[in-house]
Amino acid sequence: MFLALLELRAARGRFLLMGSVVVLVAALVGIVSGFTTGLGDDTISALRRLPAERLVFSSDARSDQFARSLLDEKTATAWREGSGADLTPLGVSITRGTTDRGAEVDIAAFGVDPDSFLAPSTGEGKGLKGAGDDTLVMSAQLADDGVRVGDTLVIDRLGIRLRVVGATERSSYGHVPVAYVPLTTWQRIRFSTPGAPAATAGAIPAQYSALAVRTAPAGATADALDTRLSTTTLTKEKAYEAAPGYTGERVTMNSIQVFLYLIAPLVVGAFFAVWTVQRQPELALLRALGASRRRLLGHTLFQAAVVVVLGTAAGALLAGAVGLLVGEKVPFSLPAGTLTATMCTVAAVGLAGTVLTLRRVTRADPLTMLGANR
Repeated sequence: MFLALLELRAARGRFLLMGSVVVLVAALVGIVSGFTTGLGDDTISALRRLPAERLVFSSDARSDQFARSLLDEKTATAWREGSGADLTPLGVSITRGTTDRGAEVDIAAFGVDPDSFLAPSTGEGKGLKGAGDDTLVMSAQLADDGVRVGDTLVIDRLGIRLRVVGATERSSYGHVPVAYVPLTTWQRIRFSTPGAPAATAGAIPAQYSALAVRTAPAGATADALDTRLSTTTLTKEKAYEAAPGYTGERVTMNSIQVFLYLIAPLVVGAFFAVWTVQRQPELALLRALGASRRRLLGHTLFQAAVVVVLGTAAGALLAGAVGLLVGEKVPFSLPAGTLTATMCTVAAVGLAGTVLTLRRVTRADPLTMLGANR
C-alpha cells in the first residue's frame, strides 16, 4: 500500500484528471437522480399522500384513468356493500383559475367528501368540513403563485367562485398544485359547460373519477366485484401510472441513469488499463523482487478505490450543492438515503471497471526485468 500511495503522489496529475472525471460522472448521476425523484414527487405527491390502499376505476378506462374513468353512486354503494371496505369517492381534474387579486394559477382539483378520510388536514386556516360547498383548501405550493387564504378563486370560463379557506402541505398532481374542493363542487367544475348558464344541481351528473379504498378487501373479493361491476381495482402505487406523464418521465430519467452507470466503469476501466500498460516495467520489477500476484492486485485495487471513492464523495457533495442552489425553483429532490444509495452504486460500478485491468496486472513477467526480452 505504501508503494501505491507513492505512485498516487508521483502521478498526481493523472490521478487528479481521472478523479475529476469520476467527480463529474458521480455528480451527473446524483443530479439526474434528484430530478427523477423531484419530477416523480411533482407528478404524484398528492396521490402518494392519499390515505388509501386501493383505487377503483371504471374498466373502460385502460389508461389515464383519472381523466377517463367515471363511476356513479350505484357502483359505489355496490362496492361498499360487497366488500365491506371503508371507501369514499374521489374526483380528479386539472383546471385553471384567477384570484380576486389577479393571480392566475393552474390547479389540480381533487374532489373529496368533507366528512371522509380523504379530507385534507390544514396547517393554516380551516378544513373543508362545515366550510360550505364553494370553498377550497389549497396546497402550500399555490402560495408561491400569489394565492392566500381568504382569497376568492374564479374558475376560468365557468365562473365558479371558490373561497380559499385553508392551506395544507405541498402536494401536486401532474406538475400542478392541488386544490381540495367538496365533491359536489368538483362535479360542477368537471361537468359544467363553458359559456352555458349555471346548471342546476340536478343537471350535474353525480359521478366521480374513482373510489378510494382505505382498507383493501381480499383479492378474490375485489376481483369478483371488478367482474360484476365492470371496475378495475389498482393498488395506490400502481395507480401512479395513471398520472399524466409519470410513466414517460420515469422511463426517460431512469434510462439516462442506466447509461451513466454503464459509462462509469468504462471510463474508469479505460484509465486504469492505460495506466497498467504504462506500469508494466514497475509491476515486473515488483514481481522480480518477490511480490505476489495477490499483492499486485491489492495494489491496483487500492489505487482504484482511492480515486473512485474520493471522486464519488466529491461528486455527491457537488450534486447536493446543486440541490441547494436550485431550491424549490425546479422539481428537484435528493434525500440523503437516495443520494447515498446512488453514490454507492456509482462507486461499485466504477470499481467494477478496474476488473478490465486485473488480468494484465497478474500477467506481469519478472523475467522482463531480468533481461529475458534481450
